Amino acid sequence: MNMAARFRGFLPVVLDIETGGFDPTTHAILELAAVQVCFDEERMVLGASWHQAVEPYSGGAIDSASLKVTGIDPTDPNREAVPEQDALNDLFRRVRHAMKHEGCQRAIIVAHNAAFDQQFLNNAVQRHELKRNPFHPFSVIDTASLAAVAYGHTVLSEACARARIPFDPSKAHNALYDAERTAELFCAVVNEWGQRPEDR
Repeated sequence: MNMAARFRGFLPVVLDIETGGFDPTTHAILELAAVQVCFDEERMVLGASWHQAVEPYSGGAIDSASLKVTGIDPTDPNREAVPEQDALNDLFRRVRHAMKHEGCQRAIIVAHNAAFDQQFLNNAVQRHELKRNPFHPFSVIDTASLAAVAYGHTVLSEACARARIPFDPSKAHNALYDAERTAELFCAVVNEWGQRPEDR
């Protein structure tokens, strides 16, 4: 199946952002992760993944309560964190390469409660005046909404359970782990949608 044809020229990219709080205008991004999805004949599957620890930007706020949830220590040198602008440029470069490979004109964020991730991403783009953001500025694909329709639940762990996707709560709030589970959930919904009774 052709990705561009399936999603109207958009390339879905599953994104997860771990942050120092809930306010995209003041709280720092601490981790970024992205998972590419692709078609293996007629079924959507996970492709390449990317993860990067991010240095809090100068002046960015960090709420200690958020760190307790994520388990992130922003001062840990073993994180191998890079400046926020460098992380974004690397992500955007990879996404643009994937867009070209799939014949897509624009990327679209796929995320669980996607407005959260999109707001943090858009604020970071504005902060660094980045000019080549490949993602659509306001459209998203929200797996929380998809899961509510497909499985009757919006919480990622419960939606995964209902979709028969293994989920380890002890690994939650790691950007890469959450992005991979979100990608599996997105693939499950897309693949099951292709098996509607009228399509069988």
